[in-house]
Amino acid sequence: MNFRRTALRVALFITCYNDTLFPETGKAAVRVLERLGHTVEFPSGQTCCGQMHWNTGYQAEALPLVRRFVEQFRDAEAVVVPSSSCVAMMRDHYPLMAGELHDEALKRDLNVLLPKVWEFSEFLTKKLGLEDVGASYPHKVTYHASCHGLRNLGLGDGPIQLLKSVRGIELIPIEGLEQCCGFGGTFAVKNADVSAAMLADKTKAVIDTGAEICTACDNSCLMHIEGGLHRQRTGVRTLHLAEILAGEER
Repeated sequence: MNFRRTALRVALFITCYNDTLFPETGKAAVRVLERLGHTVEFPSGQTCCGQMHWNTGYQAEALPLVRRFVEQFRDAEAVVVPSSSCVAMMRDHYPLMAGELHDEALKRDLNVLLPKVWEFSEFLTKKLGLEDVGASYPHKVTYHASCHGLRNLGLGDGPIQLLKSVRGIELIPIEGLEQCCGFGGTFAVKNADVSAAMLADKTKAVIDTGAEICTACDNSCLMHIEGGLHRQRTGVRTLHLAEILAGEER
């Protein structure tokens, strides 16, 4: 394993979704980063990125969360986030918010901070230049490309290359890789029938692979997919990419 030699001081933004519902993802991200020789810090004052507020029209309420993020992470060497939707919120909407407010100080802070913010798989592949992170996971796995990672962040096949380097894995391609699972945050609530139809297509594609595990870079998508799989009693589980990459040979 040829790991990047320079150790970094990495600040983990765990996201409120992972903190409350999927804490194992954060633990797994830490294990991977520390295995690679980096120091992981967890700013304890962190809160939500503001995406849920912004998407439901509470834009004024989202602004204090943007300022809080800057305050908590301004001194980090790198900020790693195990959620592409949160990173997309930061990159796409934080500068927009600062511009609409004509807040020059916030603009300057964001110009310095945002280039240091990375989605978890993106940090491994694009910042560190890695594909093999020393993982072992002897299971049949398929990968779902979440919309924010695919369309907003341009993750491309980076997560797939990471998975291909995992020892013992059988990675099975899914039909309609680029097809949305139908979650989309509040979209699933506001457009429940459309969301359910999209989910049915996605769960069928997952089942057709014969995989034991469906993985992705966003637990929000995986929760939606898992719900559909569970209701059909398929036995197929979902697992964040970080948890697969945290697996080690015994």
